[in-house]
Amino acid sequence: MILAHSQGEAVDIIRSDKIDIIVLNLILENGSAFAIADFASYRCPGTKIIFTTSGEFFSDGSIFQHIPNACAMMPSRIAPEDLSALVEYYGTPH
Repeated sequence: MILAHSQGEAVDIIRSDKIDIIVLNLILENGSAFAIADFASYRCPGTKIIFTTSGEFFSDGSIFQHIPNACAMMPSRIAPEDLSALVEYYGTPH
């Protein structure tokens, strides 16, 4: 597991490492989740992204139309074991 605290850190990690799955909060203090997701989609199109959010943004499912590698949208209050199960599921080739 690699943790990034800003858009710049996330982009640097995506540039230098092979990332299979990203857990990304839609609301970031330092940068844009969309910029990170867009760069990941360009740099490593097979990388899946699980979004989390505390807001009601994209509750209609439209995130999947905007971000081609989005695979799930979960509330940020998701139980850690449930998030872990999602990461395991989407991080395993099917």
